Amino acid sequence: MTLKGEALWTGLIDKYYSDNLPLKSLLLLHSSLVAHKALAVVDAHPELGADRDFVQEAAMLHDIGIFLTNAAPIHCFGKFNYICHGYLGADLLRKEGLPRHALVAERHTGTGLTLKQILERDLPVPHREMIPQSIEEKIICFADKFFSKTRPSEEKTVIEAERSLSKFGNEGVLLFREWCRVFL
Repeated sequence: MTLKGEALWTGLIDKYYSDNLPLKSLLLLHSSLVAHKALAVVDAHPELGADRDFVQEAAMLHDIGIFLTNAAPIHCFGKFNYICHGYLGADLLRKEGLPRHALVAERHTGTGLTLKQILERDLPVPHREMIPQSIEEKIICFADKFFSKTRPSEEKTVIEAERSLSKFGNEGVLLFREWCRVFL
């Protein structure tokens, strides 16, 4: 990781989280764990051709929008539903001139959100496809499924990650299993 890349994500996290140190600490811990797992996938699978530096940066920024949501147990005191953190973070990253990083933030919720799921569940997010497309988006989304912010230091097993995803339907579980076959 270059200093430039680290300066990018530390600068943005400092910019948006300077007034909420407990949330900043949680975000840094969670994002670091996701980045570490994502980089392990990148290193184990050079045949995938993932951009390692980008994976590091985007993994550290994938949850940048959580401060805008209302999830008091994890120190989020914003006005939006937690499920909105992906697209809200994407909006921030686009404003910061990081459109590629924004796609990771927008597409990492669950195993991504289809327009059909958004409409059927009446989710309070923009009506558009939000499914990971690039290999980097898929790797970061996959790595994120192993860590929650409510038990930040505990890595979930594959079975626990599947169980968490199953609450939202079978589609995400099937995609996660496909990613397991490729990434593990």
